Amino acid sequence: MRIIACFAAFSLLATPALAQHEQHEQMPYAGMESREIKALSAEETQALLSGEGMGMALAAELNGYPGPKHVLELKEELSLSSDQETETQAVFERMRAEAISLGEEIVAREREVDELFAGQDKMTPSGLEAVMNEIARLKGELRYTHLLAHLEVRQILTTEQVEKYGQLRGYGHH
Repeated sequence: MRIIACFAAFSLLATPALAQHEQHEQMPYAGMESREIKALSAEETQALLSGEGMGMALAAELNGYPGPKHVLELKEELSLSSDQETETQAVFERMRAEAISLGEEIVAREREVDELFAGQDKMTPSGLEAVMNEIARLKGELRYTHLLAHLEVRQILTTEQVEKYGQLRGYGHH
């Protein structure tokens, strides 16, 4: 009897959750039609416009190539010399300026794609190919910009500082 009562109670609790899950599977993009740029969330747009890394340099970061922003945040713990701090700050500023410029271009091209599709009959296969190739090129440059900054910072730090950075960031021993 208890088993039947528990099963009935579980069924009552699980049914709305299952229905909501099924509805989400059927309408995964519901609400996105109101985005300013359909292919980008507000958070993605802001990250692109502010030069954030968005995980683009994880290959470097997680393989022992520290990022300039985080090195500067950990400058005391890493015992950066004033020269190291100055050099790292310069790398960060170059990277950020380039990332912001590229991010602005990516957002503009994504807006263009959105506007062309919104025009219902304005998008052509050749136009689509051109704008998508440009977005791909810009995203490649953006990722390169972030990865290059990690490569440059690795050259500024000592081996001990790189190891300490990995420990402070919770990556373990490299």
